[in-house]
Amino acid sequence: MKLKIDWDSNITKLLIVVIIIWIILAIIFGFTDLEISKALVNRESLWANIGKDYGEAPGYGIIAIAISILIGSYQDELKKQKIAAYVFLMIGALILILAMIFNSIWFMAFGGGITLGVLLFLIFTYNRDWKEFKKIAIVIILLSIINPLIFVQIGKILCGRVRYNDLSSDYSNYTPWFLPPGPISWLQDNASFPSGHTALAFVSLPLIIEIKDNNWNIMLKLSTIFIILSYAFFVAFSRVIVGDHYASDVLFSIGVATVVTILLYKKFY
Repeated sequence: MKLKIDWDSNITKLLIVVIIIWIILAIIFGFTDLEISKALVNRESLWANIGKDYGEAPGYGIIAIAISILIGSYQDELKKQKIAAYVFLMIGALILILAMIFNSIWFMAFGGGITLGVLLFLIFTYNRDWKEFKKIAIVIILLSIINPLIFVQIGKILCGRVRYNDLSSDYSNYTPWFLPPGPISWLQDNASFPSGHTALAFVSLPLIIEIKDNNWNIMLKLSTIFIILSYAFFVAFSRVIVGDHYASDVLFSIGVATVVTILLYKKFY
């Protein structure tokens, strides 16, 4: 007897539950953010620094794959569908060269994420029609625009919240998420709210949609979903541990990613 899950019947209930949990945690973190950071921050943590330096890499790869799929899906010939992916491979390789020249960890994560992600996707789907992935590619691209690009970047500029690592010794310039200091220049890099790393990590969330529609057994599906969520939450937690973000910073990035993914699922599926 096979175990079956009704993925679709309770999607609206899931959305309501997510929003309720988001609200409850936002209230809690609004009054405990500083104490949580004081208790958890360990700037020397090896695993947290790995998340800091390379946590965005898979997100860049997923976005590059999604754009390649969307461009390629307008071609009928399978080989022509992969042209955009080859372009991304060249871009990724060029960025990796720049990473070595300038000894830049960010370039390494950016170029490495694009190159490895696109290369692996090409290898495993080379003989498949990329039109079948068009819908999920659109969902990923829309999520990337709404969360990491619009919500995170505008949120940082408008809120101007000071990172835990940049607080004064007496914490006098700390502010809760609901009382932001106010707008700052987009050139400043010390804005805490919300978390860009977390938003990029959670562009992987729509992959769960693709997994549920795959002809896999239930245990393989659940294991893959666990890996996706573990990676995303690993990046989110690492941002708090290294002191670059508060708990509420990552909460709002996770909340927006989850709500937008559910809404896009309802829209397109």
